[in-house]
Amino acid sequence: MTAATTARRPLSAAAKRGIWIGVVALVLLGIVLGTKVVPSDDPLAQGAVDFDPATFGVEHFPEVQAAVVDKAVDAETLAAAIAADPAAAEEEYAVQSSGGPVYSVTFTGVVGEGQAGMYPVTVDGVPDDLLIRVQTGPAINGTELRDATGEIAFGQFKNQIDFQNAAAALNDELKTAVLADVDTANLTGKTIEVTGAFTLVNPAAWLVTPVELSVQ
Repeated sequence: MTAATTARRPLSAAAKRGIWIGVVALVLLGIVLGTKVVPSDDPLAQGAVDFDPATFGVEHFPEVQAAVVDKAVDAETLAAAIAADPAAAEEEYAVQSSGGPVYSVTFTGVVGEGQAGMYPVTVDGVPDDLLIRVQTGPAINGTELRDATGEIAFGQFKNQIDFQNAAAALNDELKTAVLADVDTANLTGKTIEVTGAFTLVNPAAWLVTPVELSVQ
């Protein structure tokens, strides 16, 4: 057999056209199978929705409130645990945050003279050198409510600004949902029951952001 007889015969124009038609068909099939049909009223079809702090606060404050109440440790027990072994207390009771360990606490005590909406509270059973204060507004500061559950994370937000605004939104909703029914200007001398959260920055001073506050 000669080289001339064994050489591959070139494809005809009709064969080439058939191959290209087959390739195009496979590509189109892949597109169809990989396409998701989204209804016009689906959020995915409407583009990214901007973060709305007011909506976030209203929607998420109740679940934050419930989680803090569920996790809250009485102040006497928590103060003793932190004094005895800070690392063990943190492991058992705290939720980690970028600002430090966040604790949920509950206590009853007598309110002292306040300043700028922050009141010291004398709580039986805690060390005399432990200053416990509760903030009541009008300005509520800090990220305790955002961080207390461990369920609200930076990765859920577009950027740091939205993450910070989430904390502010929860603080604002606290004023509406809880503190609006409390005469926060006249708490001195009153006995109050508080459940809330604080970030442990100074073991000798707790600044508690309440999720529940009642005057007895």
